[in-house]
Amino acid sequence: MTAQKPPEPTPPDRRRSMLWPAAAVALGALLMYNSVEGNGTTEPHPTAVASAEPSPPAASSPSVDRTLVLPRSTPTRISIPAIGVNAPFTNLSLGSQGELSPPPADDNNLVGWYMGGPAPGQTGPAIVAGHVDTKTGPAVFMLLYALKPGNTIDIAREDGTVATFKVDSVEEFSKADFPDSRVYADTPDPQLRLITCGGVYDHQVKDYKDNVVVFAHLDSTGTV
Repeated sequence: MTAQKPPEPTPPDRRRSMLWPAAAVALGALLMYNSVEGNGTTEPHPTAVASAEPSPPAASSPSVDRTLVLPRSTPTRISIPAIGVNAPFTNLSLGSQGELSPPPADDNNLVGWYMGGPAPGQTGPAIVAGHVDTKTGPAVFMLLYALKPGNTIDIAREDGTVATFKVDSVEEFSKADFPDSRVYADTPDPQLRLITCGGVYDHQVKDYKDNVVVFAHLDSTGTV
């Protein structure tokens, strides 16, 4: 990847809002995302992202020790030192129309875990989503795009364990052509997907045009 200096955070008085996708669950925890309307104004989010050659979505990452697989436990906190993230979790579920309910828009330092899928550390892709910004300013995943392959993500869990993931790639996809099976398809080992909005903000439809997705695999486990 090409190293890139993260942008300066947008001043709080420049109102921004993150638009959330909708999700429909199918067998194997496959999710289909579509945008839902929001409001606010924004400058374009940086579109340049770091990317390594990704592993096929259904293949085990060769560096993952299968004995590291953890039982199910609710995640409680995420730490990403490379971009200064240290935030608690909230549980996310699907609404009546199949949409993925976002974390509260009035909390800029909160991430959500889709509890209908694997927990971080379990076999399969754990889905974690966060706002890139809200009406009050930059949010928890504002700099998600700036992660690099090899960066680590620590997720503390309710059972006292910590699942440490290593970033494989950070990529940006058009919402109009989102690779659902690649992002959400089941995997034979513990993996992680961090998702936020990205790309240009379309004022007419009040939505970002892209999603930024971090692909990561379980690298080690420990205790709090």
